Amino acid sequence: MTSIAEEFLVDSENKAFDTGHRTIINYNIAKYDTAVDRGLSRIVNLENAKRKGHVLKWKMMETLDKVLPEFEANFQKRGGKVIWANDAAEANREILNIIQKAGAKTVVKSKSMVTEEIELNEFLEHNHIESIETDLGEYIIQLLGQKPYHIVTPAMHLSKEDIAKLFHERFGTPIDFTPEQLTQKARELLREKYVQADVGITGGNFLIADTGSIALSENEGNARLSTSFPKIHIAVVGIEKVIPSMMDLDLYWPMLATHGTGQNLTVYNTILSGPRQAEETDGPEEMYVVLLDNGRTNLLAQKDQRQGLYCIRCGACLNACPVYKNIGGHTYNTPYSGPIGSIITPHLQGMENFKHLSYASSLCGKCTEVCPVKIDIHKILLLNRRDAVNEGLAPTAEKIGWKMWKQGMLSRRLEDFFSGKTKNLLMKTFFKKTWGHYKEMPNVAGKSFAEQWREKHQPEK
Repeated sequence: MTSIAEEFLVDSENKAFDTGHRTIINYNIAKYDTAVDRGLSRIVNLENAKRKGHVLKWKMMETLDKVLPEFEANFQKRGGKVIWANDAAEANREILNIIQKAGAKTVVKSKSMVTEEIELNEFLEHNHIESIETDLGEYIIQLLGQKPYHIVTPAMHLSKEDIAKLFHERFGTPIDFTPEQLTQKARELLREKYVQADVGITGGNFLIADTGSIALSENEGNARLSTSFPKIHIAVVGIEKVIPSMMDLDLYWPMLATHGTGQNLTVYNTILSGPRQAEETDGPEEMYVVLLDNGRTNLLAQKDQRQGLYCIRCGACLNACPVYKNIGGHTYNTPYSGPIGSIITPHLQGMENFKHLSYASSLCGKCTEVCPVKIDIHKILLLNRRDAVNEGLAPTAEKIGWKMWKQGMLSRRLEDFFSGKTKNLLMKTFFKKTWGHYKEMPNVAGKSFAEQWREKHQPEK
């Protein structure tokens, strides 16, 4: 049976040499880079803002056992209900229970990476509940039966021609429809769903402890519609998303927007503090927040790596990473791809199956440089590698190979014993399929440096 790590290597190679994919990704990420550079230039003291964001998140993770109950108490005061879920299975069961009690058959969802993490759509479909993604990018990949490609831009890997072809095949629209016309068609299809849906499901960008509120950021208005029309609203949020106060949004909202899309603020920013109150004219009759652990406390227990929980899901590290830009988002085989996915997934889903992601890096440090909350990403990649080795998770062949290499490097006699011809033969025998598959293997000199030195400096007779 092929392991996840072996699949990763095969998929990485295929994507890295797919020129069509590379053209689309380089074009789309270049547009983001230009917008983000322009957006960041408007922040007066970017380094200070990053440092403040880092410290606030540090404080939250150090006091998580206090601030989460504070959020719960304040949310419940306004009629909301909080559900604590230890893992994906428990979260899915609780959500299904709410839906079935209401007799609901249709769910509208706004973009949420945490619901991708627990595979909520597949679970609801298995239980005969129609779950419809309302974010345009998510809707497109749902039609294709794919997973999100990118944390912020789920359909980044598709060109406008790909999407026009999809809509032509599924809805009969002209093959030459413009992006604006395609968006209009999607709007027509989805508006009807908002009115019909019994339940709306969202994620949450931030949990606000002192008011018991959820903050949502979006650009399309679909989250507002998903939380306004249906009678029941369920927000699924990771426990790490908590911040102290509503006042802290004046830092996190602009930092999220500028690093994610280059905007000063996203188009729609919403704060929800429970179900519709007596004096309010819209909103759901019932509101639930599912607080998801699903491995987060495993990461919290790692003193050196818990920084990974500071992430605000802006996607900046993905756009900066040379590895991500070559192998793409789907190759990672995890909801959280790119550098941030590489450091948190081994702790969320198991080091044994996902340790390889921490090696999928050039360690150039660009991910750390662009992070808006100063997560030391490339350092954590090394710490994960250390842990994988200490836990004895390296393959047997790898252990033997490194042991032999170490012995050879520590012995001048062994170095000189194996000639350049022998070393070239060993490399071609053991590394041709991996290192030399698409490029020429390096050629070791026939004589060692010591031999060449002696020949050059031997006294003349």
